[in-house]
Amino acid sequence: MLNILFPKICYGCKSLLLAGEKTICSKCIHSLPIAGFHKTGNEILKNQFYGRFLVKNATAIIYFQKRGLTQQLLHNLKYRGKEEISYFFGKWLGTELAENTAFNNVDIVIPVPLHKQKLRKRGYNQVAGFGKEIAAALNIPYRDDVLVKISASHSQVFKNRILRYDKQEVFAVQNLDVIKNKHILLVDDIITTGATLERCATQLLKGKNVSISIATIAIA
Repeated sequence: MLNILFPKICYGCKSLLLAGEKTICSKCIHSLPIAGFHKTGNEILKNQFYGRFLVKNATAIIYFQKRGLTQQLLHNLKYRGKEEISYFFGKWLGTELAENTAFNNVDIVIPVPLHKQKLRKRGYNQVAGFGKEIAAALNIPYRDDVLVKISASHSQVFKNRILRYDKQEVFAVQNLDVIKNKHILLVDDIITTGATLERCATQLLKGKNVSISIATIAIA
């Protein structure tokens, strides 16, 4: 009766989910453009962060494609209240990272924060579920009280590269004792230019003897 009254649909293609399927149907999962740098090699390190800040390891699950399945999923996550998508990708990646030696020595998961006004409006940080599931899989703490965002900004995904750099996001760090001597896994929903992650990393590196790895749902 519940399935009749409240049918569960795929957040990718809007088809009815079959028994055993959750959040995204099997057809959409197999259609996703997989990046999986934790399996294929850390190309993100070379292409996005080389010469900007030191990253131990970096990965993303999928490639972002405009007007496609990945855009539909991220729009549902960020703008349509479908927070379950964040948990879905977090559980997916967390399971794989738990079996990956490159991420075995991560001590703590920290999300890229939202400004308090945007958090109040949206009701959730779209990367929180992603980070929580990864932390659970690695059996390490998830902390959202270390990085804070102190300037509001609009989405960076559809801006050109010049405009993205022109709009400066401002972050700050607190509770530095929490990250002392820690290997941090910094998580976000999508990498575009990498500028947001760079600003967050700059703040986190104020901690004593801190090292940083990165994990995101998608990379543009």
